[in-house]
Amino acid sequence: MSRPEPLSVSALTARIKDLLEEQVGEVCVAGEISNFRRQASGHCYFTLKDEGSQIPCALFKGSAARLGLQPADGVKVVAHGEVSVYEPRGAYQLIVRGLEPLGKGDLHQRFEELKKKLQAEGLFEESRKRPIPEFVERVGIITSPTGAAVRDVIHVLQRRCPRISLTVFGVKVQGEGAAEELAEAIAEMGRRDFDVLLVVRGGGSLEDLWSFNEEIVARAVVASPVPVISGVGHETDFTICDFAADLRAPTPSAAAEMVSRPDADWQEEVETLGERLESAVWDILEEKKRRVVELAGSYVFREPRRMVELSAQRVDELGLQLQRGLENAWRHRQQMATALLQRWLALRPERKLAESALRLKGAADRLRALGPEETLRRGYTLVQSPEGKLIRGVAAAKKRGDLLVKFSDGQLPVQVVKGGKV
Repeated sequence: MSRPEPLSVSALTARIKDLLEEQVGEVCVAGEISNFRRQASGHCYFTLKDEGSQIPCALFKGSAARLGLQPADGVKVVAHGEVSVYEPRGAYQLIVRGLEPLGKGDLHQRFEELKKKLQAEGLFEESRKRPIPEFVERVGIITSPTGAAVRDVIHVLQRRCPRISLTVFGVKVQGEGAAEELAEAIAEMGRRDFDVLLVVRGGGSLEDLWSFNEEIVARAVVASPVPVISGVGHETDFTICDFAADLRAPTPSAAAEMVSRPDADWQEEVETLGERLESAVWDILEEKKRRVVELAGSYVFREPRRMVELSAQRVDELGLQLQRGLENAWRHRQQMATALLQRWLALRPERKLAESALRLKGAADRLRALGPEETLRRGYTLVQSPEGKLIRGVAAAKKRGDLLVKFSDGQLPVQVVKGGKV
């Protein structure tokens, strides 16, 4: 059997390189970064590994500048790039074009879903948030007791305003159980006598900061009776805790600056207010002095007795006016009382009965004057039939034989004879 033509090492390596790049091409590889190093040139080199294997990786300067995270040992990532061969050593490697945290897509989705939910409940509304006190004396700090964040915050507060009293509540800020510890610390510190609470930690990946994106932490921040400032990560990092807090600081140090107005500033403001107060007092005194001078030059002020006399005269005038006013008021009230009495008398029931009786008596008198008895007394007579029927004329009298003539003092029977004579 004939043997193939021998190849140089370089030729074989080049052939393998071509095959790998052609057959494998672009890939996405998930793993954990180890042996990370950054060269002075700006290029980065590391190993991407999992439980069973590892692959060397090269991240060149241009690609590294565009990364959205900081690669470091122990960070789990998804690397995007091409498989190639480093020919001087004959070793295959991954040329990395991009890196993102492992599981970033799921975390981002969870972040947006929770943000949307809490926003719909109104937890992020500015109208709900409380103002940070302008003059702070007691500050509670919730953070890792060993991290750089707590050192930065304490340094800033002591430098700018050493009179502020500080209390650090140490908690886990990353990993399992960290969110629960944060929520418990916020609730506990909220029951104490603090002016403001600072919830802070340094920067990190999305996974590192995830405990500050948990719902339990956001609700604890909203429920706190003490105003909360959130200073988590770097300026470009945003967490659910930031949205729920009464105020968001871009960094832990910035959070410390927000509550620590230097005493020198307060002193300057007090001095300015003192100067303004002094100026106002002098203005008032000058005005009073001017008024005293004017009064001293007046006739009344130069003759106190005359001033007393004028005042007495004014009192007399006012007394006279008062007396006249009282007299007029008395007459008016008396006239009103008289008018009311007359109206009352006119409406009295007994008076109305007397008037009715008089009217009734007059009507009866008129009725009696027109009656038959009074007519008879005036000399008239009435002619009636024996049955008492009134005979009004001669014709009716002739038809009857017997008649009855009635006088005022009695009656007399008469008889009609033939010829119409009685």
